[in-house]
Amino acid sequence: MTQPIRLVALLSGGGTTLQNLIDRVAAGTLNAHIAGAVASRADAFGLTRAKNAGIPTAVVEAKPKRATFAAEVWDAVRAFAPDLACFAGWLHLLPIPDDFRHRVLNIHPSLLPAFGGKGMYGHHVHEAVLAYGAKVSGCTVHFADDTYDTGPIVVQKAVPVLPDDTPDALAARVFAAECDAYPEAIRALAEGRAKVAGRRVIIAPG
Repeated sequence: MTQPIRLVALLSGGGTTLQNLIDRVAAGTLNAHIAGAVASRADAFGLTRAKNAGIPTAVVEAKPKRATFAAEVWDAVRAFAPDLACFAGWLHLLPIPDDFRHRVLNIHPSLLPAFGGKGMYGHHVHEAVLAYGAKVSGCTVHFADDTYDTGPIVVQKAVPVLPDDTPDALAARVFAAECDAYPEAIRALAEGRAKVAGRRVIIAPG
């Protein structure tokens, strides 16, 4: 077996995405080592999840706003020497430095480019999908870049939107798809099967 890929998770809230990665690693279905977790809030419950799993943590408070925030975050990430950084409910626009180009993944709870952009996160997305009358939704794993939800797409998974859906019901269905999509994208990168060609990410069979 190849060496596990080293991950750092960046989070701002409850850490359900981090917990999914923790669970997949523990189950042996994701060959990864979660080297650290960086949070933008000291009270983020994701830090508790990380500590319960024995994962080292760091906090870089997003408030008050300051010009050095992004640099401080990346310094904290680099301290864990990751191969890949994974946004896991990270709620701040974070410019990607040159040494992390195509080494930062994000997961978004819709089929981008639909229902993405500033302010479109969490339940805001699912409410917008239902208000628009969309028949399908899903999730998108993509490389993060310097704007919201616009980097090259690695993995997408679709789910149906049902006639009697509520935002909570749709969110649960989308999150179940996320739980498969994020590890799938990480595996493709860890195994060297993903190649970026402009806006396209070409993934060779496993």
